[in-house]
Amino acid sequence: MKENTSTENTAENQTRVRVVSLTPNVVTHDAAIESIAQLVENGGGYVCFSTVHMIMESYDNPEYAAKVNGADYIVTDGMPLVWMQKLQGASRASRVRANDLMIALMEYAAKNDLSVGFYGGRQEVIDRILARAKRELPDLKIPYAFSPPFRPLSDEEDKQITAEINRAAPDLLFMGLGCPKQENWMAAHKGKVRAVMLGVGASFDFYAGNVKESPEWMGKLGLEWLFRLTQEPKRLWRR
Repeated sequence: MKENTSTENTAENQTRVRVVSLTPNVVTHDAAIESIAQLVENGGGYVCFSTVHMIMESYDNPEYAAKVNGADYIVTDGMPLVWMQKLQGASRASRVRANDLMIALMEYAAKNDLSVGFYGGRQEVIDRILARAKRELPDLKIPYAFSPPFRPLSDEEDKQITAEINRAAPDLLFMGLGCPKQENWMAAHKGKVRAVMLGVGASFDFYAGNVKESPEWMGKLGLEWLFRLTQEPKRLWRR
């Protein structure tokens, strides 16, 4: 009986249920880790975290939607998306926050002899991420961490960065470039970067302690956007 349930969970974990412009997976926390670990074994790919902001970006830009929907795995990181999946019959659908999953994957990597890398964010954010990881996860291998220039890269710079990532060979590469830049970057580098790329965006700032995460009760009510707006009004009000 347990084996049948496991098979059922695995099958649903690979199911995608459309939410307006995107087709996110029906996910749970543990199933997401399992699927991402499988991507590592398969040699790489990329993972997106769908939010209402991403839904609207995709609705306005079909080319961007195609890049997100082309991801190997799309995590639902927003309660409105979960509600819409449940309305369509996906009873196991749940919200998995990018920062929670990033931390869980770092812990998983430390326990399973995998390595992680970080690409994006300001240098001081990268420094704080590395300091916290060293303090809390001393066994975690971090062979790569880089804060790229806040401007378009030349072709030569892009080739050099890609080569440096592949030399460092992280199993998991967390991307903190923000939406839609990180999804565009991951789609463009699939097959070039030999890692599982995960577009975790603001999770860099959350983990570094620069920005507070919303209380869990606000997230469950679908009000995380309101809390984040109070934290970063100048950057987020246009959304």
